[in-house]
Amino acid sequence: MKLGIDTGGTFTDFILITDQVIATYKVSSTPDDPGRAILAGLSHFFPAPDHPHSFNLPDDLEIIHGTTVGTNAFLQRKGARTLLITTRGFEDVLIIGRQNRATLYDLQIERPAEIIGRDNCVGVNERILWDGSVQTPLARSAGKRIRRICRENGMEAVAVCLLHSYANSVHEKILADELRSLAIPVSLSSEVLPEFREFERLTTTLINAYLAPVISSYIDRLTEKLGTIPLYIQQSNGGILPAETIGARAVHTVLSGPAGGVHGAFQLAMETGREKIITFDMGGTSTDVSLCDGEPTLTRDYRIDSYPLRIQVMDIHTVGAGGGSIACIDAGGLLHVGPQSAGADPGPVCYGIGEELTVTDANLFLGRLLADRFLGGAMPLQSERVTGKMNELASRLGLSARETALGIIRLVNIGMAKAIRAVSLERGHDPKEFSLFSFGGASGLHCCELARELGITEIVVPARAGILSAQGMVMADPALDASQSLFLQGKKIDRVILDKSFARLIADKKKELLRLCRSGRVKTERFVDLRYQGQSFELSVPYDDHFTESFQALHEQQFGYSLSNAPLEVVSIRCTVSLVRSKQSLPQAVEQSATQPESDGHKEVVFAQGPELVRVYSRRQLMSGHRLNGPALIVDDYTTILLPAHFHLTIDHLLNLLIRPD
Repeated sequence: MKLGIDTGGTFTDFILITDQVIATYKVSSTPDDPGRAILAGLSHFFPAPDHPHSFNLPDDLEIIHGTTVGTNAFLQRKGARTLLITTRGFEDVLIIGRQNRATLYDLQIERPAEIIGRDNCVGVNERILWDGSVQTPLARSAGKRIRRICRENGMEAVAVCLLHSYANSVHEKILADELRSLAIPVSLSSEVLPEFREFERLTTTLINAYLAPVISSYIDRLTEKLGTIPLYIQQSNGGILPAETIGARAVHTVLSGPAGGVHGAFQLAMETGREKIITFDMGGTSTDVSLCDGEPTLTRDYRIDSYPLRIQVMDIHTVGAGGGSIACIDAGGLLHVGPQSAGADPGPVCYGIGEELTVTDANLFLGRLLADRFLGGAMPLQSERVTGKMNELASRLGLSARETALGIIRLVNIGMAKAIRAVSLERGHDPKEFSLFSFGGASGLHCCELARELGITEIVVPARAGILSAQGMVMADPALDASQSLFLQGKKIDRVILDKSFARLIADKKKELLRLCRSGRVKTERFVDLRYQGQSFELSVPYDDHFTESFQALHEQQFGYSLSNAPLEVVSIRCTVSLVRSKQSLPQAVEQSATQPESDGHKEVVFAQGPELVRVYSRRQLMSGHRLNGPALIVDDYTTILLPAHFHLTIDHLLNLLIRPD
């Protein structure tokens, strides 16, 4: 019995999978304490007979949770009070960075909010060279001095990033031993990211330390409520790990929820025979898109609020375009949508409290949402409030209310189409060759218009589209990533050296993973980071008998050229060790003889060309083999799908909606 829980900015999603049944639930998130929404879901599935709003969990339950606690804490700069220790003379690396400017000619550029102040960056007297040799031993008084600073300033975590510690970690480990008596989390760069590039190693280690107490505190509160029930946390790389280990790996949770969605979509794609998909996850706060060409795309060039993280994460492009994205008039008098979101509190105007119009309000105003059937009727929407606010905004713009609402939809669609192009066209992939997997509570209202804009010819709306991220978490396997700097050039790229290095790396992670999770079939994946000798940055390719040819092909795809005769350089090796566990099969439906389901009535929906009377269908009545022609509205408990004219859909054996243009 597995329960997947995805905490989003607006809603918290649940899916319970057993041998007999799949059950789902959705509740408004509680940003002040995400655990309250989780406890409400547990009370729904496992109510205690004599105690309302309480729960009684079965012994055979396993919970997999995707959390935004770490991400939100970092974006709001509500992490722990952290001390950064580095080699003397390198205290300003965090401030200097790489001096890259995202907008080269912007004279008003603003730096992101600092993680810690300059006073919290302390240098120690030591020096290790690039080859691991010790030039200057660590000062004997360093540990005592750092302990005093931590006590005097009330430090809650420590990040240690010494020069070239990826080549020799001895000084970092000495400091860790010296600081153990403080009983606060200590993150070592030689453990978090044992690779070269000082700035990226420093920011990754610092963010891990900054978030560790926040994540640990949240997990401790949650596990106290759960008792002995196993709790796993979704990582950014698509794998899961036991909750008790995640505090030391806090940085690996920054894409926890979205990674579950990509994993869930890809697993479903494999089951339906599709290898090339673009995932489109539109929730209440943001939209996450990712491209999978035979496998999920991973990246190590992720940035959170402009700070680089060199860990392996799902390559997910996020834009502030969700159902709760706020529509406003900018300084130039033009309509603007997002990235600010109304979230769960106060929420869109139609929820009854919010005062600022959102994308959800525009969809309701245009007839694309049914006010009395939102969340299965559990949360009726207030159309009258939306009408008044829409008329007010329209008068300020000099437009009609319908034009204003259509403009909101058009603007949010433009932002989402741009995001899809960023993960496809800008990286050498034609979106026309991919299926669009549309999920998340708000995606069904926009997927057809996006497909038309991008030339995509197939849309797949999964059977449980509103909670697919939670479903992906249930299907995930325990996994650990590891990396190691290894410099080999030209003829010195020796397969024997590479094989031995990989063997040591994999053996360590395999031992650690089997200690944490005792069951499952061990699976290993090996990658090597290559570049042409003299290049500044590298590409990662699978390590096999043809890894150099794979690098040439990938370089050609990414940059439009390759240099087959140029000497290559290996800069690091990486591996992923996972435990493949048995999974419950998704329920399959028997194909129906009828090709046209019964309609629930009609609804006037406003399109760009004008209003149309469209048929309304309950998704529960759609069975395998059914076919519908647009225009139509398909209403599910947690999502609504708009099928415009000139589109049709069929239902497959897993009850997914397959939408194609006529």
